[in-house]
Amino acid sequence: MFRSVRHMIYDLIEWRSQILSGTLPQDELKELKKKVTAKIDYGNRILDLDLVVRDEDGNILDPEQTSTISLFRAHEIASKQVEERLQEEKSQKQNIDINRQAKFAATPSFALFVNLKNVVCKIGEDAEVLMSLYDPLESKFISENYLVRWSSCGLPKDIDRLHNLRAVFTDLGSKDLKREKISFVCQIVRVGRMELRDNNTRKLTSGLRRPFGVAGTSGVH
Repeated sequence: MFRSVRHMIYDLIEWRSQILSGTLPQDELKELKKKVTAKIDYGNRILDLDLVVRDEDGNILDPEQTSTISLFRAHEIASKQVEERLQEEKSQKQNIDINRQAKFAATPSFALFVNLKNVVCKIGEDAEVLMSLYDPLESKFISENYLVRWSSCGLPKDIDRLHNLRAVFTDLGSKDLKREKISFVCQIVRVGRMELRDNNTRKLTSGLRRPFGVAGTSGVH
């Protein structure tokens, strides 16, 4: 309700500035005033406020100068217009919901949850652990990498994420389910010296990324 009223107020502020600018032709000004009064009546209706009866130009009818029958008929017309607007809004919302449901049913989405417990691999230096999904028949990766930086001490570099290394591979649709095989691949990249046995301080390097190992499942469904 708050969002609906906020949008209506924004529209009214914009239309008011256009009316006060004095640059609109008479026919556009008349149509804009009708839009303003229709928006106000609609807002009053959804907020359970009193319905204001108006003439054809959107001016409020004066009960001192308008007969009871004319006021009643104007009230009927205004109520009917507001109800039609409510039904139209309801119909549009239902159509949007139906379209969303149909689209979701036509393109189902699935996800794969991964929880990294430990990296049992003697590396000797810092490393990067990359996990991704791979299609062995097409020889290509079908997802982005989930990256975890692993320290030489055998713990995550970000110690705050210990026991909380989780990732979700999302948007796996019907096309992915039709693949004959999907492999889960883990790559390890060593970050440090060019050679682990390089003990010569004059040749010592650091921060180099070197492929160290790879592992993968034979295929998952």
